[in-house]
Amino acid sequence: MTAGRSEGTGLSVGLETAWGLRERPSKGPKPGLSLERIVETGIRVAAAEGIDAVSMGRLAKELGVSTMSLYRYVSAKDDLYVLMQDTAMGAPPRRPDSAGGWRAGLEWWARGQRAVFQRNLWLLRIPISSPPASPHGLEWMERGLEVLDGSGLDDGRKISVMLLVGGYVRNEVSLMADLEAAMRARGAAPDEVMRRYARTVDALTAADPGRFPGVRRLLGAGVLEVPDEDDTEFEFGLARVLDGVAVLVEGRG
Repeated sequence: MTAGRSEGTGLSVGLETAWGLRERPSKGPKPGLSLERIVETGIRVAAAEGIDAVSMGRLAKELGVSTMSLYRYVSAKDDLYVLMQDTAMGAPPRRPDSAGGWRAGLEWWARGQRAVFQRNLWLLRIPISSPPASPHGLEWMERGLEVLDGSGLDDGRKISVMLLVGGYVRNEVSLMADLEAAMRARGAAPDEVMRRYARTVDALTAADPGRFPGVRRLLGAGVLEVPDEDDTEFEFGLARVLDGVAVLVEGRG
């Protein structure tokens, strides 16, 4: 048997568990210990301290059990990550009637994924090692395919569009999270951070304005002092990505 994989299905132990293909222990070494509690504790630690804080030893300490006792439920940390990701992603919400048509549907799909990542920033720190394969991961994929049903695109192009939109969402949330973390570390509000940034750029470029004419125009317009507090940049970027998809859809039509 390949390490971490089932001899019967070839799936990782984490995926087998997520899909209910692996029998769960009926009795734990300590009353109240269960796979669900282990996963929930992992998510709580990751949310508070980041994914790097999650280890079998740390979870055992949090749960008041021995580290070895956890291996009756989870074979390795990577399998725990699979279960934590699937739980955090959750099932996609019901698509509202207002999200009819491929474009409105993709907007709904993108905003839904963004909300998941914003609630669980630690998800962004887990390396992507394979396409979606967990139950909720495939449900999100299915919803994405559904909203593109009326686009006229073939299945291959649908996947490409979903990767494009999903990648934009993931990158935007990651960038905004890093910026917000840096701002919190400085102990300043976003507007003050941006004002400091504008002053810094002004000081660095004032001596040679001919080298940075575009930057100097931005300073003069006050653009660099305005923080993005109302999702303006996200919505702008999403609209431009979907404008590109629209060109593809119209060409296919």
